[in-house]
Amino acid sequence: MSRRSGILEFAVLGLLRESPMHGYELRKRLNTSLGVFRAFSYGTLYPCLKTLVANGWLIEETGSTSEDALAAPLAGRRAKIVYRLTAEGKEHFEDLLSQTGPDAYEDEHFAARFAFFGQTSRDVRMRVLEGRRSRLEERLEKMRASLARTRERLDDYTLELQRHGMESVEREVRWLNELIESERAGRGQQRSAPQSSAQQDSTSGESAGLPRRRENPPPDPSDDPTK
Repeated sequence: MSRRSGILEFAVLGLLRESPMHGYELRKRLNTSLGVFRAFSYGTLYPCLKTLVANGWLIEETGSTSEDALAAPLAGRRAKIVYRLTAEGKEHFEDLLSQTGPDAYEDEHFAARFAFFGQTSRDVRMRVLEGRRSRLEERLEKMRASLARTRERLDDYTLELQRHGMESVEREVRWLNELIESERAGRGQQRSAPQSSAQQDSTSGESAGLPRRRENPPPDPSDDPTK
């Protein structure tokens, strides 16, 4: 399984843990609440759902409301399929949620993990945040060293792009410092705002107990020109 498909499976399980959904509704939530998944299509989502069903982590059900049951025959269409998390799926998601390995610090995976921090234990949140900060500090050190070596050979626009990338990483490090201090002070669980304001307004949402978006939100990892 590729890293990107693994992130999608993680996000699907997390959203279905909240409530069962139709495929269209699930894709809409992935797009609007977890902005990192805006590039995913139905052609990507449905194979993922089929895999999760085959693994026993989801089950497929026909629409349960009387409206759903009547609408399909009248319209000559099949009833909508609703995807529901199984007990095994919930257990598997909780196992994924507890993992704090290096993948949890990478750009896309971190964004997905952060979106479900409201369902994550405090000690796991701390390890993920500190791991992400350490990863970005390493990246920042390499960017500074690279800029120092090549500054004289860069034109003004390339130099500004390099600086912009560094500033983006520096802003995220400051943001992580604030979150870590908040967690250490025991305030992390008390922050409530609806979901990842579409993961920062589309990339940082406000649901699942995420911090309220500030005037200067954390940068989009895609701003980093070294990637």
